[in-house]
Amino acid sequence: MSFIQDPAYLIAFLFLLIVVSEWLATFKYLKHIGASLIIIILGAFFANLHFIPSSSNSLHLYDQIFIYGAPLGIFYLLLEVKLSNLKLAGLPMLMMFLLGAVATVIATLLSYYFMKPQQGITLAPAIAGMFTATYIGGSANLNAVALAYQVNHQPTLYAAVNAVDNIITTVWILMTIFLPIILQKYFPRKRKIPKEFGNKSDEELRALMNESKAEIKIMDISILIVIGFGGLYLANAISSFIPQLPAIITLTTLALVLAQIPFIQKLQGGKVMGLILIMLFLAVIGAFCDLEALRKSGAVAGILLKWDFLLIFLHGIILFGIGGLLKIDWDIIGVASNANIGGSTSAPVCAASLGRKDLQLPGLLVGALGNAIGTYFGFIMVNFLK
Repeated sequence: MSFIQDPAYLIAFLFLLIVVSEWLATFKYLKHIGASLIIIILGAFFANLHFIPSSSNSLHLYDQIFIYGAPLGIFYLLLEVKLSNLKLAGLPMLMMFLLGAVATVIATLLSYYFMKPQQGITLAPAIAGMFTATYIGGSANLNAVALAYQVNHQPTLYAAVNAVDNIITTVWILMTIFLPIILQKYFPRKRKIPKEFGNKSDEELRALMNESKAEIKIMDISILIVIGFGGLYLANAISSFIPQLPAIITLTTLALVLAQIPFIQKLQGGKVMGLILIMLFLAVIGAFCDLEALRKSGAVAGILLKWDFLLIFLHGIILFGIGGLLKIDWDIIGVASNANIGGSTSAPVCAASLGRKDLQLPGLLVGALGNAIGTYFGFIMVNFLK
C-alpha cells in the first residue's frame, strides 16, 4: 500500500493543510482570499503532486468526509444562527438563487446547442443532466443523476466528468469571491448589513466570525457530538422512508429548530467544530481537481472542459447581469451563485470570505433548497435532450 493511502498519514496531512491555510490567511495580501479558499488551492496542488490521493485514486476516508464531515459541518454552523437573521437578506437571496437556477438551465441548453457534445461523447444528455443538477444545488445531485443513468458504468468518462466539475467549480468558487469585490469597486451597491456589523471593516468582521465567546468545555463538545450524529442518523432514517426528502433538508431543519433553543445557544465549540469539518471537506474538493484524470480522458476531457466552462460562464453572465440591472447587492449575487454551483457547504464560506456574516444562513438555506430540487431539474434536462 502506498503511504498516501494510509488513513493516519492522510488525516495528518489534511489537518496540516488546515494549519498552513490558517497561517497563510494571516498575511496581508491573502486575507481577502481567506483560509477556506487557500485550502482548496493547496488540496489541488498537493493532490496533483501525489502527496495525497486525488479523484483517480480516491480513498474511503474521502467518502466518509463527504458522508459525515460536510453534513455535520453544516449542522454545527447552523446551530450558531437564529432564524430572525433571514429578514436581513432572505428575499433578495432567494430571488437571486432561483434566478441562478434558471440561469443554469438556460446555460446548459445553450452550451449543449453550441458545443454539440453528443457528437463526441456518449451519454451526453445524461451528463447535461448531471451538470444541471450539480449547478443548481451542489455535487450531491450530480451523483444521483449519474447513478440513475448509469454514467458510473463508464469509469473513464465518469472520472473525467467529476474532474472537470471539480476544477470548474473550484475556479467559480474563487470567482464568486473576487467578482463582488471588483464589481462593488466600480459599480457600488448599498449593502444591507445589520447595525452591529455596519461600522466594522471586512477584516474586523472576519475576526468577529472566528471569535470564541467563552471557554470550550468537554460537556459542551460531548453534547454537540451527540446531537450532531443523532441528527444525522435521524435525517438519513427519514430519508430512507421518504426518498423524495433529501437528508440534508431534514438535517438543516433540525439544526435550525435546535438553534432557537436557549440551552443549545449556550453550548460552546459548535462553530469551531463546524469550520474544521468544512475545511476538511474543502481540502478534499481541492484534491478532487485531478488533472491526471483529464489527461487520460484525452479528447473527451477537452470537450467536457470547454462545455463546462461555457456553461458556467453563461450562468455567471446571466445571473450577475440581471442582478446588476436590478441593483442587487453584489455580495448577495456572489453568495447565491456560490450556493448554486458549490452547494450549501461552500455558500457560507463565500459569505465569510466577503466579510458578510449576515449572509451565511441565507446562503446555507438556499443551498439546501438547491440540493432538494437540483436532482429533479437534472432528470428533466436528461429527458428533454433525449
